[in-house]
Amino acid sequence: MRRVVVIGGGVAGIQAALDVANHGIPVTIIEREPSIGGHMAQLDKTFPTNDCSMCILSPKMVDVERHPLVTIRTLAEVRDIEGDVGAFRVTVLQHPRYVDSSLCNGCGDCVDICPVEVYNRFDAGIGVRKAIYKSHPQVVPNVVVRDAEHCIECGLCYDVCGREAVLREDSEKTEVIEAASIIIATGYQLFDAEKKVMFGYNRYPDVITSLEFERMINASGPTGGEVRRLSDGKIPQSVVFVQCVGSRDIQMKRTYCSSVCCMYALKNAMLILEHYPDCEVSILYNDIRAYGKGYEEYLNRAEAGGVHLVRGFPGEVIEGKGDLILPLENTETGEFVNLHADLVVLSVGFEPVPDTQVIAERLGIPMDQNGFLNTSDLKLDPVGTIRPGIYCAGTVTAPRDIPDSVMTAGAAAMRATRDVLLAGE
Repeated sequence: MRRVVVIGGGVAGIQAALDVANHGIPVTIIEREPSIGGHMAQLDKTFPTNDCSMCILSPKMVDVERHPLVTIRTLAEVRDIEGDVGAFRVTVLQHPRYVDSSLCNGCGDCVDICPVEVYNRFDAGIGVRKAIYKSHPQVVPNVVVRDAEHCIECGLCYDVCGREAVLREDSEKTEVIEAASIIIATGYQLFDAEKKVMFGYNRYPDVITSLEFERMINASGPTGGEVRRLSDGKIPQSVVFVQCVGSRDIQMKRTYCSSVCCMYALKNAMLILEHYPDCEVSILYNDIRAYGKGYEEYLNRAEAGGVHLVRGFPGEVIEGKGDLILPLENTETGEFVNLHADLVVLSVGFEPVPDTQVIAERLGIPMDQNGFLNTSDLKLDPVGTIRPGIYCAGTVTAPRDIPDSVMTAGAAAMRATRDVLLAGE
């Protein structure tokens, strides 16, 4: 039977693959990272229930890996797509892992013995990783990857691996996959907070992004779930969240709302108070957009729990004597205040990944004014494109939260399933 190719292995891609495969149709997931899971794997909790993120995602990752009709290609990229609905030819470039996936059992002995430590992108730079590594303990597939760029060829990983799974040499490979339908679920990236120079990101160590905070407060993160100031390692007594960093910003050409920032800031604010009840937590906002089911109640719960909502933005972040100062006008009261904070968290918005433009050009799919892929009709066909047989899921078309991303994945999966059935054997 013809198969479906899913480009992207985040929660939307995983859900789409599972839905298609459960209809008896083969699926191939193409994921550029060493593990599937996407951004959701980096999170601690999800709103509005504050459920453990990996408790929801990890079973899906395991299910999709074990499904007999699903093939996962990690460290892989789509280089070309030819053909039409029912008869696509997808050219996939497989990057070298420098580890034999059929032999590696993910024991981690090579990771423990490796002497090299480098920047860990999965931990948003808060932590470090080795030159041979797993992004996090629950990676799928459960196989390490050797970073040939930073490896010093000390040979210790070769010697310690009793299965001889670590390879000295590896090379790129190209594979052509025939598919009846394609689902694009390449996700998003976060706005670069350094562009908002007035907030002092990367200039003041205690100004961090929301993702860095997520990795801090995550029990499996680099700090073991403790929120610490990067300047002195102390627990902050006051934390301020600054909203709309890279969203609703004409100067940055990011005029759209990123949809989720208000809610994840409320979530993280409540998590701080759970960990440190005496901490003073404030959120500086323009408008609170609590639009989903249970979101307004979540907002009320946060305020009742002690989260201070201040309507106003700081003009800048100033370094004080051991703290940070945020001068602003409370637009509800007209009062000008200098807010003091031990830690400032910038709620950065979503933007398209650079590959979105490449995919759009190769497939002839238009992009909207913000750089996301355009669907054929936002109301009548929110997952379809002008190319029959090619569908979109998750945040590739617009910023979305996890429930909405999963919903679009299900819709795209059903459309792709229909294409396969119409294409026949």
